[in-house]
Amino acid sequence: MAARIPYYLRMREDTKRCGLDVDSPYVELAAEVFSLLADATRVRIVLALRDEELSVNHLADIVDKSPTAVSQHLAKLRWGRIVKTRQEGTRVFYSLVDEHARNLVTQAVFQAQHAVDERPAHHHGHPGTDS
Repeated sequence: MAARIPYYLRMREDTKRCGLDVDSPYVELAAEVFSLLADATRVRIVLALRDEELSVNHLADIVDKSPTAVSQHLAKLRWGRIVKTRQEGTRVFYSLVDEHARNLVTQAVFQAQHAVDERPAHHHGHPGTDS
């Protein structure tokens, strides 16, 4: 009978397999993702695309930038595989590739709230908080 591996060692192996170890080959790529998102307009674009796909012109209205500027930001986000496109006739719609960028930006906004507020809004009324 094989020896049973303790839970904490199995978790360590899962972490390595997922690339979450300190020597992960994904660390440099993760830093590039942060670099791509280190721009307020791109963060706003990701927030706007949280739940729906949008055209460049619609995104430009939402983030209060020119369509040309938004297109340049979208090109970078597309290069980083954060957004994808879908064409309908002559119109191009943008959406998030997956939930990871949405979660990353959401958590960054929550972290920013902690820098400003002692009791950030995202904690109000949540179980396990002192609401």
